[in-house]
Amino acid sequence: MSIECAPISGFSLFILTLAASESEHCIIKREHEKCMDRIMLHSPSDDLELGCPWMWDNLTCWQAASVGEAVVVNCPELFHDFMGPDAEMGKISRNCTEDGWSEPFPHYVDVCFFYDNTTKPDMYYASVKALYTVGYSTSLVSLTTAMVILCRFRKLHCTRNFIHMNLFVSFILRAISVFIKDGVLYAQEDSDHCFVHTVACKAVMVFFHYCVMSNYFWLFIEGLYLFTLLVETFFPERRYFYWYTIVGWGTPTICVTVWAVLRLHFHDNGCWDTNENTALWWVIKGPVVASIMINFVLFIGIIIILVQKLQSPDIGGNESSIYLRLARSTLLLIPLFGIHYTVFAFSPEDVSKKERLVFELGLGSFQGFVVAVLYCFLNGEVQSEIKRKWRSWTVNRYFAVDLKQQRHPSLASSGVNGGTQLSILSKSSSQIRMSSPMAENANISLPT
Repeated sequence: MSIECAPISGFSLFILTLAASESEHCIIKREHEKCMDRIMLHSPSDDLELGCPWMWDNLTCWQAASVGEAVVVNCPELFHDFMGPDAEMGKISRNCTEDGWSEPFPHYVDVCFFYDNTTKPDMYYASVKALYTVGYSTSLVSLTTAMVILCRFRKLHCTRNFIHMNLFVSFILRAISVFIKDGVLYAQEDSDHCFVHTVACKAVMVFFHYCVMSNYFWLFIEGLYLFTLLVETFFPERRYFYWYTIVGWGTPTICVTVWAVLRLHFHDNGCWDTNENTALWWVIKGPVVASIMINFVLFIGIIIILVQKLQSPDIGGNESSIYLRLARSTLLLIPLFGIHYTVFAFSPEDVSKKERLVFELGLGSFQGFVVAVLYCFLNGEVQSEIKRKWRSWTVNRYFAVDLKQQRHPSLASSGVNGGTQLSILSKSSSQIRMSSPMAENANISLPT
């Protein structure tokens, strides 16, 4: 049998969304297999009578044709995701000549791509991958530091900070799961993960979906806690925290387990990194979308409550300062509630893929960093505790120096005597006592 087939090109494009779209690398391999199956159905004698045999050109399968015949095909499925929503499907043709197949006309780039000739999809996805790698790495470092700080100081152990800590953990797990997933699926540039069926690969995807879903639910818990705190007069925080923990970690466990069981029985193909079955995918996406929309409603409700409180006669300040505080509070709430996710919550998975990639993966990867900065590093209680610890360390250091000088008088400086040391120690102790009540009350919080 006469077959023309160019070498498989190195398209290792990154379809990295949580949503259900198949990677371009896998689309090419699937179309290549289809082409080979079609070629095998034709006998070699049929190709000998024709001038141009079957050919796979790395993008499209071209059927055998006689000399002088033109073959017209649609743009490859690979390019469907890159075409504009209003763009019509282009046509590509090749002529069968005595010298073989002609070059495609018009060219794939001119007909099938919606961007100009200088833009390449692999470069675009590589840029997005680099962006979210930096974002998740930054978030991972900042969130880990924030967790150490909140765990280290006992005075910061309260229900509000416990909820913050669970949210930080969910962001940390999300970043780790992304790195693990990329390590498994895209270990090498030409990684062939399209037909992987290993249990380990599927387990990685289950872990990835669980971490992402838990992150959304702890964003929801943050919104629910703040709203309840503003509405309820008597609020048993410790009892509520028990239920918050069950919802935050338990609900994703149930949903992901149900999805994994259904996927195993009804759509057990590949590494579970694609989600062509929309009904199964909504087992995970449905609760996530619901949590996003409920959080949006809570966000609106909290803004209304803040407006009412800021307009109260008990709150001083002119109209401009009131709006300034309202704007500040609103900006603080947006990353905590994940309000930005509502932009693409109900849009189809195949619409605005480029914007979705940049928004959800590029900008979303820095959300953990923003949350850690706003609700730990800029937190008044945290700053007060760090200052108190620093002053305590300074006092202990003076004690150590004084004891050393008593044991070794010859080491003492002639300009620093015992009275000076006691004076410095007394001043430091006074500062600590004065800062203690402030540390208990200072906090970056919403105006009430």
